[in-house]
Amino acid sequence: MIVSAKIREARREEIGKMCRKLILSNQVVSLCESATPKQEEFMHEVLQRELEQRELSRRARLLNRAKFPVLKSLEGYYFQKIRFPPSLSREELETCQFVQQKTNLVCYGEVGTGKTHLATALGVKACEMGLRVRFFTVTELVLKLAEARKNGTLERLITELKRLELLILDEWGYVPVDKEGSQLLFRVIADSYESKSLILTTNLEFSKWGGIFTDQQMAAAMIDRLIHHGHLLLFDGPSHRMEHALMRESAPGQASMVAKKAADGH
Repeated sequence: MIVSAKIREARREEIGKMCRKLILSNQVVSLCESATPKQEEFMHEVLQRELEQRELSRRARLLNRAKFPVLKSLEGYYFQKIRFPPSLSREELETCQFVQQKTNLVCYGEVGTGKTHLATALGVKACEMGLRVRFFTVTELVLKLAEARKNGTLERLITELKRLELLILDEWGYVPVDKEGSQLLFRVIADSYESKSLILTTNLEFSKWGGIFTDQQMAAAMIDRLIHHGHLLLFDGPSHRMEHALMRESAPGQASMVAKKAADGH
């Protein structure tokens, strides 16, 4: 089969681009001058496979560094119980456009309505897109920040957080935070403003944040930074975990009684 000069020129150009991505010298491209079309084709395939393998390895490292407690997917996720704001479509959410635009998501709803699942699945998707992601519960992050301050490594930790493109903070407001923890958390939120995306999952309405973070003004400042470039997703309906609990299958009458007592506050 005769390969035209135009095809060979295009292939050499692609080889040159791949060499730059792999940080190889242009000497590889110059070798093509004396190579046969088959040799060129082989070189092109080798470089392409090396790039693909490096990309797979990079994504695996990103997933590992994100520290997800479990891996979740958007496949089969039930979006019908989420109320989207006019400023955000489901497609923009699923393609992580909000991350590229450095906007935030606040996922608000009762316990067990799928907030953490969605936040994790979006984080996994972002990793697959080659983005730097980190997952924390708020309690975990506050403890980590306080420990870093005590050990004199706070600035290093803050620098690591600044390099992220998506920071997921799960269980926001579930546990009260002391004054020092609130100040450290506020610094993370302030540093993230217009520089990265945040995803927060919470069952606490904005008006109650001051009681959790010990300072009404600090809570107001957090809210201001989060919603200025952010979207609020409202999760409706009963707990998925309660609906699909094994106890409901084994003893439906007893499980419903337990659920009723829980709903009544007993």
